[in-house]
Amino acid sequence: MLLFLISCFSFILLSKSLSLKNSKHPRMKMSCERRLLILSPWFWEGLLSSFMVSWFQKGRLGMMNSLSLKKRNIVVEEEDSSRMLSLLDLPELTLDCILERLSPAGLCSMAGVCSSFRQRCTSDHLWEKHMKHKWGKVIGPAAYREWQWHIASTNLLLSPTTKQKGFLGSLTNISPFAWFRPSLRNSSNQHKKSDLPLDSIMSCYLSLETGKFWFPAQVYNRENGHAGFMLSCYDAKLSYDSKTDTFQARYSPHGRRTTEENISWDRLRVPPVDTSSYDLHISDSLFDLKPGDHIEIQWRRNKEFPYGWWYGVVGHLESCNGNENQCHCQYTDTVMLEFNQYPASSRWRKTVISRKDHREVGNEADGFYGGIRKLYKEEEISMWKRLWPNQVLE
Repeated sequence: MLLFLISCFSFILLSKSLSLKNSKHPRMKMSCERRLLILSPWFWEGLLSSFMVSWFQKGRLGMMNSLSLKKRNIVVEEEDSSRMLSLLDLPELTLDCILERLSPAGLCSMAGVCSSFRQRCTSDHLWEKHMKHKWGKVIGPAAYREWQWHIASTNLLLSPTTKQKGFLGSLTNISPFAWFRPSLRNSSNQHKKSDLPLDSIMSCYLSLETGKFWFPAQVYNRENGHAGFMLSCYDAKLSYDSKTDTFQARYSPHGRRTTEENISWDRLRVPPVDTSSYDLHISDSLFDLKPGDHIEIQWRRNKEFPYGWWYGVVGHLESCNGNENQCHCQYTDTVMLEFNQYPASSRWRKTVISRKDHREVGNEADGFYGGIRKLYKEEEISMWKRLWPNQVLE
């Protein structure tokens, strides 16, 4: 229809312009030229193209505005729906899997979110793996007994309010748990809900992490490898320093020193036997000892000192020539023990003990030898070899 109107209009203008073309009047000629310009195809092509471009741009702009409004509505709807969701809405198994992947610091942080997460994040099954991973190699039965005694004494001495304060102190006085500060502005009933049970694994972990709990363990080469304690392992009470990732030790009041600092993890171990450092260990492997076996033996300077465990090997008796095919040392009533870290001339280089009637033997000059334990695990033997001194001790 548009093309029909343009064609009719062009025909009318063409007929009039032909009648004026022969006119000699200047104004009439200029009018004729203008009409011819309008009839030009290039004129209509440009007009149509401008009209189409303008229409397309307006239509596109309107469409973009419409899409933008729709997108905004979708975002608003998604934001509204996301505000209604919570981690607690997840399935139990999914939520447990998420919490199991959190670090101890992450669990402490989540425990401060709300009462529901506090109950979940303080449960023993989440903290058990963290306890074994970090403290399993230095915490043994003696340390757990000490912790039980610590719990019992705390329950007797502290009131509920004080226990809550102690718990918060264990969390807030150390990084990375500094940001976990449960609210204390609620009622006393809410205090009880937020109180961490003293007998929980989390409580034990945090007490170890903060250094508030001094636990029993043994230290290799006490006094930082002093020659007088080389290749020995002594009982001590230890406290952890998270800033340096080292330990402080308190030894028995008898001896050269009673404390030591900056003890690394690799110098600690769980006591291998449940025997007090002042009691004689009852040996159960005396008749299994033969030349070449690795052993640890109790030794102390005098009867007022505690025992330490010293590394040695089983040697051949003086009556034996050392030939394996002719050796009968294993079947005799006595055992030769050698401490090869000392020179051959040292009074501590060798000692002989009885298999049948073994008890503490020695004197004030050479010290006293106690119980023996045979080393069967390669891990224990390799540890002593790593601690071997660079030169023979005097």
